[in-house]
Amino acid sequence: MDINALISQYGYAALVVGSVAEGETITLLGGVAAHQGLLKFPLVVAAVALGGMIGDQLLYLLGRKYGMTILHRFKKHQDKIEKAQRLINRRPWLFVIGTRFMYGFRIIGPILIGASHLPPKIFLPLNIFGAIVWALIFTTLGYVGGEVIGPWLHQFDQHAKRLIWLVLAVVLVFAVRWWFRRRQKKQRCRSADE
Repeated sequence: MDINALISQYGYAALVVGSVAEGETITLLGGVAAHQGLLKFPLVVAAVALGGMIGDQLLYLLGRKYGMTILHRFKKHQDKIEKAQRLINRRPWLFVIGTRFMYGFRIIGPILIGASHLPPKIFLPLNIFGAIVWALIFTTLGYVGGEVIGPWLHQFDQHAKRLIWLVLAVVLVFAVRWWFRRRQKKQRCRSADE
């Protein structure tokens, strides 16, 4: 099975699912795949933006419904939560778009936004815009990184094949050795029984 064919066939779906759950790493890898010619750059951006938008939308809805219950569990951070909610109400565009780029806010940010009761008519367009900007930036970084990683990836295929053959040879040697020891042990047991 050819890994390049798998990436070409299922890459966009994997990017959507992966960017719902994680984000940056998947997006960077999508950019590298676009650089390698396995995926098309605009479609990578679209897939990653869609996944990022869906993920944040789900977390926002979770925050609207259960946000206060979730946030009350962080009692020692209540002052920071209240400060963030004030910022959300004053400058929603800054927080909704910026949450994607803030380390540690990828999951809690949309929940905070939902718990602050920012209306969906404001959140949705900002979420879409933020997802597109985020996807474009990180896919581009992956694409540019593909320039550096590209030569290594071409050599990796050959190195991987050699490594697989080496591992198989070592496993075969140990299996044969184990078989001989087991055989000798059975012969000793037979000799001792006679």
